[in-house]
Amino acid sequence: MTVAITHATSVKLAEVGFLLILIAGVWLVASELVSLGAPKWHKFRIIVAGGCLAAAGILLIVATHWGSFG
Repeated sequence: MTVAITHATSVKLAEVGFLLILIAGVWLVASELVSLGAPKWHKFRIIVAGGCLAAAGILLIVATHWGSFG
């Protein structure tokens, strides 16, 4: 069974992946700056950023492997 994704779809997947990387970076910076006031949420914020990075990695792998991005 062959899975194929069009070029436009793979570009959109890659764009969403890169957007998630940007959001995770901003989220990590905000987490470090705000962690002084509420340390109990610090670990949760890092987990959310890690989840964004993991989802971005999956989207970029799908876009490059099965799509024509890259």
